[in-house]
Amino acid sequence: MGSPKKKLQGLVAATITPMTEHGEINFSVIGQYVDYLVEEQGVKNIFVNGTTGEGLSLSVSERRQVAEAWVAKGRNKLDQVVIHVGALSLKDSQELAQHAAEIGADGIAVIAPFFLKPWNKDALINFLKEVAAAAPTLPFYYYHIPALTGVKIRAEELLDGIQDKIPTFQGLKFSDTDLLDFGQCVDQNRQQQFAFLFGVDEQLLSALVMGATGAVGSTYNYMGKKTNQMLEAFERKDFSSALNHQFCIQRFINFVLKLGFGVSQTKAIMTLVSGIPVGPPRPPLQKASREFIDDAKAKLKSLDFLSSTDLKDGNLEPCS
Repeated sequence: MGSPKKKLQGLVAATITPMTEHGEINFSVIGQYVDYLVEEQGVKNIFVNGTTGEGLSLSVSERRQVAEAWVAKGRNKLDQVVIHVGALSLKDSQELAQHAAEIGADGIAVIAPFFLKPWNKDALINFLKEVAAAAPTLPFYYYHIPALTGVKIRAEELLDGIQDKIPTFQGLKFSDTDLLDFGQCVDQNRQQQFAFLFGVDEQLLSALVMGATGAVGSTYNYMGKKTNQMLEAFERKDFSSALNHQFCIQRFINFVLKLGFGVSQTKAIMTLVSGIPVGPPRPPLQKASREFIDDAKAKLKSLDFLSSTDLKDGNLEPCS
């Protein structure tokens, strides 16, 4: 993996934690998963044990083992492996942060604790500072996801003066649709060289216009190639092509959102598209229904994300 000084940018896949049908972690497919991301999707950065990875549904021991597996299998193949170490317990977060440093991860990320919540910026900063201090050599990223944590402290407010408190702070994963907040994070920190990583895949093009330097998301596991095409079009200022790529991605995400789309469904789609058996989610989540899988498969084929040879003429929705 790359030097920890290198800026995290471009696409970052929020990795799925593969499991057996009995809910145990299936470490045996992680090497194949790394190769698939790099070779088939063109994605060389990963975000481990986050929401998509069911990190908060794993024990501390399991999170350590999962982090070790991704770092080991990604060596000399991936550019950066960022480990999410957020937890309700400060001690657990510190243990995971220290462990991430010991195994050679490239960065750590932390969500706001969401049961006994920090209700103001200072309380949240103090928690984050204590975690970051456990891994003083690693770049530190704040994972902003207020819809799940219930912590509504604006990211713009949090970033004001944050490096004075957390010297290793390097950026944030912004998983919210508030483009005013995101835009002000970028606008007010232009001198800082922070990584502004957007986390709402279906709105990424809007965030790129606002100054996003990269993106962390679940769909980059199986739609990374298409999203990279959008990034390339944006870089060459071919905004019409970039918009077409974003609309294509939106067609699929809009379709599955109406069916009910979350971690369970993401796992089913990843197995469908990649052929890697990532298994079911862990309770309280339940596995995706057969009906969802059939509907998602048909939509993926119609958008040409899957082989369409068995489709009748006229069922394709051109995405170029």
